[in-house]
Amino acid sequence: GSRRFISGVVEGFYGRPWSMEQRTELFKREQSWGLNTYLYAPKDDSKHRMFWRNLYTAEEAEQLTALIAAAQQHHVDFIYAISPGLDMTFSSPREVSALKRKLEQVKQFGCRSFSLLFDDIEREMCPADKRAFGSFAHAQVAVANAVYQHLGEPHTFLFCPTDYCAAFCSPSVSQSAYLQTLGEQLLPGMDVLWTGPKVVSHKISVESIEEVSSVLRRAPVLWDNIHANDYDPQRLFLGPYKDRPTELISRLRGVLTNPNCEFHPNFVAVHTLASWCRAPTGGEQRDVEMGEPIYLPVSTQFLLRSVLIGCEEEQDPCYSPQKALGLALADWFQEFLLPDHPGGRGGAAAGLREATPPGSRPPGGLKKESWEEEPMQTEVESAYAPGVEEKPRWAAEPLTLDDLKLLAELFYLPYEHGPTARTMLQELHWLKAHSPEEVGLPFRRGLRQQEAAWRSRALRFDQMCEAVVQMFNRLCNAPNRSVVYDLYSYVCDIKSGVCLARAYVKTLGGHHQPPAQPGDPDPEAWTLRGGLSGEFQRMLPAHGEGDLFPQPPRTRIYCIRPYCPEDQGGAKLPRRSSASGKEPGGVQPVLVADCGCLPSLLSGELQPSPASALVLEDDAGVCGCALALIDAKEAADKCQRAVGFGSAHTCSLTAPVEPVSPGPEHHWGVNRSASVHQRAVSPSVLEEFPSLVTVQLLPRVTDSSPAQRMMSQLLSSIRKAGSKGAFCELRRADQRMLDFYTQLGCFNRVSTGEDLVVMGTSL
Repeated sequence: GSRRFISGVVEGFYGRPWSMEQRTELFKREQSWGLNTYLYAPKDDSKHRMFWRNLYTAEEAEQLTALIAAAQQHHVDFIYAISPGLDMTFSSPREVSALKRKLEQVKQFGCRSFSLLFDDIEREMCPADKRAFGSFAHAQVAVANAVYQHLGEPHTFLFCPTDYCAAFCSPSVSQSAYLQTLGEQLLPGMDVLWTGPKVVSHKISVESIEEVSSVLRRAPVLWDNIHANDYDPQRLFLGPYKDRPTELISRLRGVLTNPNCEFHPNFVAVHTLASWCRAPTGGEQRDVEMGEPIYLPVSTQFLLRSVLIGCEEEQDPCYSPQKALGLALADWFQEFLLPDHPGGRGGAAAGLREATPPGSRPPGGLKKESWEEEPMQTEVESAYAPGVEEKPRWAAEPLTLDDLKLLAELFYLPYEHGPTARTMLQELHWLKAHSPEEVGLPFRRGLRQQEAAWRSRALRFDQMCEAVVQMFNRLCNAPNRSVVYDLYSYVCDIKSGVCLARAYVKTLGGHHQPPAQPGDPDPEAWTLRGGLSGEFQRMLPAHGEGDLFPQPPRTRIYCIRPYCPEDQGGAKLPRRSSASGKEPGGVQPVLVADCGCLPSLLSGELQPSPASALVLEDDAGVCGCALALIDAKEAADKCQRAVGFGSAHTCSLTAPVEPVSPGPEHHWGVNRSASVHQRAVSPSVLEEFPSLVTVQLLPRVTDSSPAQRMMSQLLSSIRKAGSKGAFCELRRADQRMLDFYTQLGCFNRVSTGEDLVVMGTSL
């Protein structure tokens, strides 16, 4: 009953550790916000993990002693963690003695709380340990108990298991032999760290904590990675602490957040955790505001109310993530306005020079040094005023609380985008799906209302993009340079991505192509997002399936099925009404066949070769097909006799003529009138490539991989049937399909006519 609830921060990420000054600043924040613990466990401190046996030097000892004293000064429990599991032989008395000696040294620095971490290590024991212990859990327990007793059974001693989340437990948490051994044999004074269902847990339920508590025979301390970003250098998390019901407080020994690697952006993560920890547990309502009251200017109070307007309905009556976020942003906003952050790089003088208007005294009564003065320039600048026809003097706009709200919503949480980010994704998806390129440009008569709606939403999207750009500009000019430097790379990246999307939407609307538009043959380097990592991701077939956005945009799921008798006559095959391949609204598109014999195949006059016709479907219906005729000459001759043109000595392949309207006598791709353009494939081509193939896709199929799979199946079927080669005939103007066959790598140009190109592949 005398043990207080552990609450605070664990510096346990991979990457550059925080500086001593930043940690001291963290202690001040924790004291102000009611948190009480700091766990020292930076993975890149070599003497914490890699060289754990080495004692600290005199200089390092002085720094750690000062840091521990600073924590105690601010009533924060400093827990020193060590991670020996990379290469420790658990059965070696020398190794155990080295571990005790290292922790005894830290104890001499004034540290009274310790942690032993066995996370992220190999589970396979060395031969000596296998002979000494019955399992990996028994080996760890033996060392932990020995160290705990050697240190005099400290009041706080945390143990991090190798299976530290439910996803790592086999076969389950309740049946995990590893966790059962820990629960049975770890001395009762030790607490166990736990991350929840996953390493980075989306939600943590009361039931899941009760389950692991039952196995461990003690309430766990939550090591929460909800704001950790060391696994993805392109992501930052500025959303509130959420999806952990306050009922957990009475079922946990404590909560420690392992936040972003960058120190200053963790203001929101730590602030909102403190709000959550202060939630009422006995049924009484309590405000989440912490520490001494902050008296905000009236304008800032108004902006804070606007931040909270329209917040989602919260399910937890004791804690509102949105309210906690609003309060955290209001406090953080004040920090942005400081000339520089204590302990930040560049020093206060540099910040004052950038933030103080020319000719004025720095705040706080600081006197300018002589070397800071710029003679005459200050006087001239302060007196300068542009003329009527001159360009106005540039002035940086101040950062606003709305800017911080937008920033937090763009960099929200691992499994969730903020409201503004979700809206921008929805708008961009809708604009792509209903763009003039998709419905026909210019918009056809009868679609003026749709055009107006598209233009209106495109303007709205453009305004949202402009808000991001302006937020970036104002943020970059904020006086607190230390905070800006931590945020800059992330905000610059999202600004660049938004600008690319903005330019793309303008292109969809018929504007001239911007100089930095994605897809340019000679693009700017900054338009190639993601570098090599981005290239790898785009090449993976399932790219996009793991997107956070649960609705579109998401990679389409395609189904390839055999062509069936019900598809004859084009009843279920894709249609389009023009040779351009657009999908005008309200009209079922028709896929135009590449050759004269295929329309008859689609209409039922010719039966497809067995196992040589495939249909592609997505969630909206049929969107493509792949067809083959194993003996193209025989099929073409039959088609020509049925239509009544061509000769018996050549395979006549026809380029379709656009009819005015589809009637019963019209088959798309072939005109039964005399105005048919005929093309001939020579007998020598048919001798080398006797089979004909074609692939047709609707414009909404932007991913070429389904067509590639259909073509692969088609060629395999033709090869099994005994054919030695296949050809296709394409319009010279159809660059999309020319590129497709070229990129397959097996088709080469056989002949080129005035309008058509013949490509073939040997089997």
